Amino acid sequence: MQLVNAKGMILEAQKGNYAIPAFNINNLEWIKSVLSACQEAKAPVILETSESAVKYMGGYKNVVDMVNNVVEFLNITVPVCLHLDHGTFEGAFKALDAGYTSVMFDGSKLSIDENVMKVKQVVEYAKKTNASVEGEVGGIGGTEDGVTSAGELACPEECKRLADTGIDMLAAGIGNIHGKYPANWEGLNFDRLKEIEAACKNTPLVLHGGSGIPAEMVQRAIRHGVCKVNVNTELQLAFAAGTRMYIEGGKDLDGKGFDPRKLLKPGCEMIEQTVKEKLDMFDTTGKAE
Repeated sequence: MQLVNAKGMILEAQKGNYAIPAFNINNLEWIKSVLSACQEAKAPVILETSESAVKYMGGYKNVVDMVNNVVEFLNITVPVCLHLDHGTFEGAFKALDAGYTSVMFDGSKLSIDENVMKVKQVVEYAKKTNASVEGEVGGIGGTEDGVTSAGELACPEECKRLADTGIDMLAAGIGNIHGKYPANWEGLNFDRLKEIEAACKNTPLVLHGGSGIPAEMVQRAIRHGVCKVNVNTELQLAFAAGTRMYIEGGKDLDGKGFDPRKLLKPGCEMIEQTVKEKLDMFDTTGKAE
């Protein structure tokens, strides 16, 4: 099955009042684990990479080839989108040229005028390959690819200006953060989310920092226009936990337990388990049937 852009699946999620999961991938194990879990659950999925993950994985073209090859090898039939997460202006064009079917240009640190201007250029370029585009207003808390934010609340008027550029999805800061959530986190600001939803009307919204947000908050956000939820940290923690249990149990010293295919398997199984839990939380399970 060919990779698709995010627009179709996001609009279906908007109609059905559920959210498409966007799982960050970091290597071959991530790609296989996420795709296998989504195929089993009959769920559409967005695979996304940060620019630092692209460098780690050998470049944009290698990521595209890896994803396409695994989709073919595993006979994946659910819709799969390959998306650039928090891309720079230059990175968005490189990803589109390499075959990404969706990109996010993160201009949240720019003035709103410059953000709008550059998003318009990315949208126009993306039309050439029928790719979808995500923009952002209001920094998401935490650190992502070296960009740190306290998690400010996005301005609804600025959100509308970005939505009017023709983007397919809008990420807006509503108190969410990247990475682990601290014990004193105040939670999502639903008053601001409602204001953004009203200002942007039918533009699908994106919730970044989906790892660790309580299920009831995520589901409430979905009821107020969120159609895409990003998950990264929880998959990393799950993989680390599975790998740790294997090594601390001494299984790497048992026979050929040091074989990387055996060594990494428990972590991959934990990724699959976590993906299925998120699919249920977002009500995405079965939506590709």
